[in-house]
Amino acid sequence: MNILILGSGGREHALAWAVKQNPKCDRLIVAPGNAGIAMLAEVASIDILDGAAVVTFCEENAIDFVIVGPEAPLAAGVADACREAGLLTFGPSAAAARLEASKAFTKEICDACAAPTAAYARFTEAAPARAHIRAQGAPIVVKADGLAAGKGVIVAMTEAEALAAIDDMFGGEFGAAGAEVVIEEFMTGEEASFFILTDGTHALPIGTAQDHKRVGDGDTGPNTGGMGAYSPAPVLTDALQQQAMDQIVLPTIREMARRGTPYQGVLYAGLMIENGKARLVEYNARFGDPECQVLMMRLGAQALDLLLATAEARLDQVRVNWADDHALTVVMAAQGYPGGYLKGSQIRGLEELPEDSRHMVFHAGTAQRDAQIVATGGRVLNVTARASTLREARDAAYALVDRIDWPGGFCRSDIGWRALK
Repeated sequence: MNILILGSGGREHALAWAVKQNPKCDRLIVAPGNAGIAMLAEVASIDILDGAAVVTFCEENAIDFVIVGPEAPLAAGVADACREAGLLTFGPSAAAARLEASKAFTKEICDACAAPTAAYARFTEAAPARAHIRAQGAPIVVKADGLAAGKGVIVAMTEAEALAAIDDMFGGEFGAAGAEVVIEEFMTGEEASFFILTDGTHALPIGTAQDHKRVGDGDTGPNTGGMGAYSPAPVLTDALQQQAMDQIVLPTIREMARRGTPYQGVLYAGLMIENGKARLVEYNARFGDPECQVLMMRLGAQALDLLLATAEARLDQVRVNWADDHALTVVMAAQGYPGGYLKGSQIRGLEELPEDSRHMVFHAGTAQRDAQIVATGGRVLNVTARASTLREARDAAYALVDRIDWPGGFCRSDIGWRALK
């Protein structure tokens, strides 16, 4: 079959890598792709936020299956446009993707189905939001309601930091995403990611992972889009996964269906675990990045079969075949990230690295210029390895990092520390 993946990041490179291994895939196109993706698939220049343009491209290229990678095209209704055109599509409708696109909507759903989550209040004006913070004190969490490229969440350890976040959000720091603000109770515990495929009726857990959001070793410095991840996450025990399914995920899926907006795609539940119980931190309407990289490394070719079963509403007929293994990815980012960073620095040594079922460098912010790979984004490479133990996977990933010649980049040196301590 002819398959189109929308997106240009490390997540989409990982999806393309897994899909390409499946014999069902005859032709693979990724739009707009990146330098790494271009080495294994065709890349195309399409406005992936324009549903009509995507549909036209699919018709012109006899596309059989569309996989929507990032959140922005989902929120823009691209999956809706594809389905209306009769295209088999993986990814939720715009209405269902509000579980990520609106923090306030997610809280409303949690209230409706009694899913355990942090206490919260929502505001459309700065003055009452400031008054709420002064009444509650710190630590406290301030979230821009809409999509802010992973940067609209401030975990404020002081009241002054929280008040500054309110000023930034209502002052336009995050554009329209900050027009409404959700202020939440600060939850303590350990955070982990739980990934579930759902066709709107049935649900199939497909793995756990743990991300590293802070830019510096020891979880210090500002939040980022993610500096590394590993799978599985030992903190998410079988019992906790069952509790999360019973109390959070399945009630959410039923509530979405009850409202006439069934959720079809991957539901990424960010969970906070404390005292043997999980509470919902947030939902994402797509695979996490960089969590997708470790999941795809472990799933391999079967990933396509699982995505197809989701899109064809037959998830009750498939199962996940997990090897007893571990995967870990280290994000190499441009110096200065998540603040201002330079673009265009050259990356050498990638062509000498192994690319197989146990070692892979997934590209995120890269481009090819004059036969050279250059950095074009903040998070640039996802150096990924799989092994029989997490320690071996970590050692293999960092051995690859050491062979990459990129003075303009940096990475954390402690990915996986929680599980290995």
